[in-house]
Amino acid sequence: MTSFMDKVDRILAQWRRERPDLDVTQMGVIGRVGRLRNQLSAAHERVFKKYDLSPASFDVLATLRRSGPPYALSPSELIDWTMVTSGTMTNRLDKLEKAGLVTRKRNPDDGRGFVIALTDQGFKLIDAAVTDHVANQHRMVEGLSREELRQLDGLLRKWMKTLDQNGAD
Repeated sequence: MTSFMDKVDRILAQWRRERPDLDVTQMGVIGRVGRLRNQLSAAHERVFKKYDLSPASFDVLATLRRSGPPYALSPSELIDWTMVTSGTMTNRLDKLEKAGLVTRKRNPDDGRGFVIALTDQGFKLIDAAVTDHVANQHRMVEGLSREELRQLDGLLRKWMKTLDQNGAD
């Protein structure tokens, strides 16, 4: 264990001094997760900006890319994968279509509906962006060993399951 004290440790020490009757252990975990989220989001956005993408547009393009050939999904599938409202998705798709990164096509399986497909330009852009994104993620966790990453992933999965079961958003 290191003797390094971060800002969260100092906050916890103050609470323990002022309110020794409270167990503030969870405050440290949640505080660090919040600070990490802010730092991770900023690091992600620096990569997205290089490709003139927002986190939202990256999410849509990455969802289409990882879906595999023909790199097309219905709007409802995109909404399900990205967990946004239909109005939000329409706005995102309008911007991506205007930029020439996606196209709306008639659904070949259901002529009444549409699918959203990556254009060649969109495919090339998201492939380059996701390559940088993954390299960036490697840099962000380089201080952890493979075993530590595995343990952390398992603990976070367990925590998320508990929150999901309790209806936390």
